[in-house]
Amino acid sequence: MSNTDSVDAADTPAAATGFTAVKEGKALRVTITKPKRKNAIDYDTMVALGDTFRAVAEDRAVRVIVLTGEGGDFCTGADLSASADEARRGITSDMVMDAANRLVRAIVDAPVPVIARIRGAAAGVGVGIALAADLVFASEDAYLLLAFINIGLMPDGGAAALVAAAAGRPLAARMALLGERLPAPEARAAGLFTAVVPDDELDDSVQAAIAKIAAGPRRALELTKQALNQATLTSLDAALAAEKAGQTELLRSSDFAEGATAMLTKRKPVFAD
Repeated sequence: MSNTDSVDAADTPAAATGFTAVKEGKALRVTITKPKRKNAIDYDTMVALGDTFRAVAEDRAVRVIVLTGEGGDFCTGADLSASADEARRGITSDMVMDAANRLVRAIVDAPVPVIARIRGAAAGVGVGIALAADLVFASEDAYLLLAFINIGLMPDGGAAALVAAAAGRPLAARMALLGERLPAPEARAAGLFTAVVPDDELDDSVQAAIAKIAAGPRRALELTKQALNQATLTSLDAALAAEKAGQTELLRSSDFAEGATAMLTKRKPVFAD
């Protein structure tokens, strides 16, 4: 495989339309490629992304993974515009939740460090995907947003554990219960981001981290990552299970139907419960 080459695990129809995975020396750069949807991701893309992260375990040449989004946003969560098509194909909300949880777990379990490179929004399940990474570099215009409560849902993607593990319960509750943006400087101050830099310095900052990690010993990187995760993410599996149970219930509720309709018609929702 050349210094810049596609990874076999990403050579699927779903991957081709939803993201790219390209080897650059000892780094694997994974880019969500749905800028017109602000990099919102559907079921197929979640499944293929999870497969790609799991395939890294078999490639001893990879030392670091960079996860980013094409254009001005990182990932704005699940693509609700795909829901009708997914339902016609027999894809249930349980399956979508399983795919999202598997992706988050695959990022956490990847045997090498994962760097999230964030511009613009990391929202919805995009928050969990970003914070599942080991290092998070963000531009000054970046922000985190758990807006689920605004449409009658609850956070998922492991956010309940991932936010609290880094920033504590008060901030996790603020994000989840108020559904407001957390700007990059506040996210950095809370320990959710590794670094926040001007937009024109973001790529240089990420590249410096890539170079440092790529020169390191793979097994030591793997064991260090495992120890950090075992010490800080002991509640992740429980959070993923609780989020799946709660979210699948809420997705069938009249409040979510109202919230989704209000969002699409750009009005304030009126919740019955």
